[in-house]
Amino acid sequence: MKKKILIIILVLVLIGLVLLFLNSRLQNNKEVTLVSSLIEKQTKLEQEFDSEGYKIDDPKVILNPYGNSPLTALIMFETDNEVEVEVTILGKDDLTTYNHKFKASKEHYLPIYGLYADYENKVVISYLENNKEVEKTITIKTEKLPDDMILPTSVYKDSEKLTNDLYFYTPSSGSYTVAYDTNGDVRWYLTNYTSWKIDRLSNGHLLISTERLVNNPYYMSGLYEIDLLGKIYVEYSLKGGYHHDYYEMENGNLLVASDDFNNEEGTVEDYIVELDRSSGKIVKTWDLKDILNMEDGKSENWTSYDWFHNNSVWYDKNTNSITLSGRHQDAVINIDYDTAKLNWIVGDPTNWSEEYQKYFFTPTTDDFEWQWSQHAAMITPEGYLFLLDNGNNKSKNKEEYVDASNSYTRGVMYKLDTKNMTIEQIWQYGKERGSEFYSPYISDVDYIDKNHYIVHSGGIVYVDGKNSNQPAGFSNNANLVSDTVELIDNKVVFELKLPTNNYRVEKMSLYTENDEFSKVSPKRVGDLGKTKTDRSKLTFNISSKQIDEEYNKHEITINKEVDRLVFKGRFKKEQKVSLILYKNFVSNYYDVDISKKPYTALCVDILTDEETENGIVVTKYINDLGLNGKYSIYVEIDDTIYNTNEVVMFNEK
Repeated sequence: MKKKILIIILVLVLIGLVLLFLNSRLQNNKEVTLVSSLIEKQTKLEQEFDSEGYKIDDPKVILNPYGNSPLTALIMFETDNEVEVEVTILGKDDLTTYNHKFKASKEHYLPIYGLYADYENKVVISYLENNKEVEKTITIKTEKLPDDMILPTSVYKDSEKLTNDLYFYTPSSGSYTVAYDTNGDVRWYLTNYTSWKIDRLSNGHLLISTERLVNNPYYMSGLYEIDLLGKIYVEYSLKGGYHHDYYEMENGNLLVASDDFNNEEGTVEDYIVELDRSSGKIVKTWDLKDILNMEDGKSENWTSYDWFHNNSVWYDKNTNSITLSGRHQDAVINIDYDTAKLNWIVGDPTNWSEEYQKYFFTPTTDDFEWQWSQHAAMITPEGYLFLLDNGNNKSKNKEEYVDASNSYTRGVMYKLDTKNMTIEQIWQYGKERGSEFYSPYISDVDYIDKNHYIVHSGGIVYVDGKNSNQPAGFSNNANLVSDTVELIDNKVVFELKLPTNNYRVEKMSLYTENDEFSKVSPKRVGDLGKTKTDRSKLTFNISSKQIDEEYNKHEITINKEVDRLVFKGRFKKEQKVSLILYKNFVSNYYDVDISKKPYTALCVDILTDEETENGIVVTKYINDLGLNGKYSIYVEIDDTIYNTNEVVMFNEK
């Protein structure tokens, strides 16, 4: 018995010595580079935000307080009594002058939006205290716009019909998320790259994509809830990422166009989730593969993995249904929110299976036109279907395709009779503009009010002076145009053209009714999910070599973000690459996919990497979830394992 105990003790001592040895090796390795998040940077900046000791005669003014919104400022001062302060940002005319009244307080933190670039902006602060009018004009000098800022080539406006709202654009071919006033002047922009939709939530905040990818070419890690100062209030992370569109429901939850990257078919852009805003948890999902036949209704851009290409999400409470836009099937579909049952399909029924024919509508007039490769499908307050008809090819049959030079893009509104399954085209704009208004991809429509709409042809592409049927990222020497038209009672009241391509446009006010600065701490909700381990090996010690010239030529970088490890390098398609995390005798292998799918319908091309003779830049993300403690990092390239001499800490307590 004593002998057994002695053996056990010796074994434990041996294990302890081994662990001590391994620990000492870990101590000699350096921590992988930690990349500060926007939220962490924001927290540090807010330490300087204090109104104490400042009066209206000499207030504290911080230009671009969060470092990412250069045409904003924060003005801070105190008053002896609680007073309502009004600010006026002077513009070049009445339509470009903005004012807002803040709630009564003694401590004043006034967010100032809508400054001009490279300009001595005049901001008037006024309030009534002790029955005395107080007014102070503050001059705020801003820096010039970045050299790569896109400026309008032409602006038309009917001033009598317009309000002083701004036009907020999200880019698809470079540039910035930016807002122009009715004169076409830039009055707001973000310096950190965002994509997809920008819109205002019911609480007055904006909702935009994060700047972080979860998968190529454009699937983002989630969404930021921000104000115009660039302050982040919430970061929403999603396992399947975010692309194209979202919808805020009455209960505050978000319907989000997402992905299931682990599905057996390997498909993308056919998955919708409902995100609980408070917890970040996914409370409901819809997989379109369970609703439609992937092989039906193929358009020119259809691929086996991007068969539907959902680019819009819309909930209609009157019918408790969700409307989705499948670009690669030329189909807008409507499904029941509770059951996911298919209600109807709008589009040309050609090449669809017999079982789906009953879901299609019959036009009531001969001059009716179907939509093609559409975007931004929504249900209007009147119950109409409103969408952007890109107009690609205008047929399911290849021999009947319409050339780009003879095509057109339009905003179109349909009246649906779901009882008799008939459809009537009741409004359109864009056909009369011909090919100059033709966008083969992206683009948008907005419903402002009855008979008041925006039609945004954001993806006009010319190659060698001729209209192209391909997105900007697929052509060299392309000239790009974004053409946004606002109409009231069928008359153009505003038009702005830009020499670029833009995904979407939203017309929004600069301030909201309850626009107040808050020092509330930002929060993160949701998660990016657990990264699948491709294989694990029980290993006492990894046989490896030190970093050499061969390793360095791959331009490898390994960084730690707040919730994941990011590996990036340049490799050729035939190479086999794995990232290895080693801890306590276990080596976890994460294979790096070098192959690059031919994304035939890119909606944004700014995030793609060019293939060179040295290979393709690829990225592998290892999420925190499921990992704990300190790991040594190795990289395997074509059966050669390199010791990076770096360690990474996950979920440190």
